[in-house]
Amino acid sequence: MGNRSGVLELAVLGLLHEAPMHGYELRKRVNAQFGWGRVLSFGSLYPCLKAMLRNGLITADPGTPESGRRPKIVYTITADGKDYFAHAMHEAGPSAWEDDTFGVRFSFFGRTDPATRLRILEGRRTRMEERLANFRSAMSRTAERVDTYTLELQRHGLESAEREVRWLNELIDGERRQQRPPEQHQPPTQGDSR
Repeated sequence: MGNRSGVLELAVLGLLHEAPMHGYELRKRVNAQFGWGRVLSFGSLYPCLKAMLRNGLITADPGTPESGRRPKIVYTITADGKDYFAHAMHEAGPSAWEDDTFGVRFSFFGRTDPATRLRILEGRRTRMEERLANFRSAMSRTAERVDTYTLELQRHGLESAEREVRWLNELIDGERRQQRPPEQHQPPTQGDSR
């Protein structure tokens, strides 16, 4: 799932899990939900849809024609597509927390089991902590040798990584609280001054 087409496939399956859509609507939703406005083109989407059709993950049905226009093809997820999506959402290895994949995976966390969510969040936090260490190291080595703009870019990267680590810590704490069994409240015994 680490490559760009695998991420797009996961995004499309997740969106089709919600409702059938035609290609233009899928492209619009992917761009809006995942911020791929300048990256995702029909030249990327349609080959992905064709491969998913060949693999039996989706079906394509002609929709109803609109006044004088040819009908838009409506894509629907199949049972195999739902199984594939569920399996992919259960994977929690390094590709799940990489930059290209994490946002898509995170947007479908509602369909991911709690233990997998926690593993992905912890993996992402580890990756971001490594990135933080690299930023700090690079800044300490190059602070005197770079111009102001390069230094500001490095500072921006550092602050972004710090912000994401804080956010991930909050999410991880929330996941752990949800997974923890509720504490049993013991009624006070006689003579207990609680």
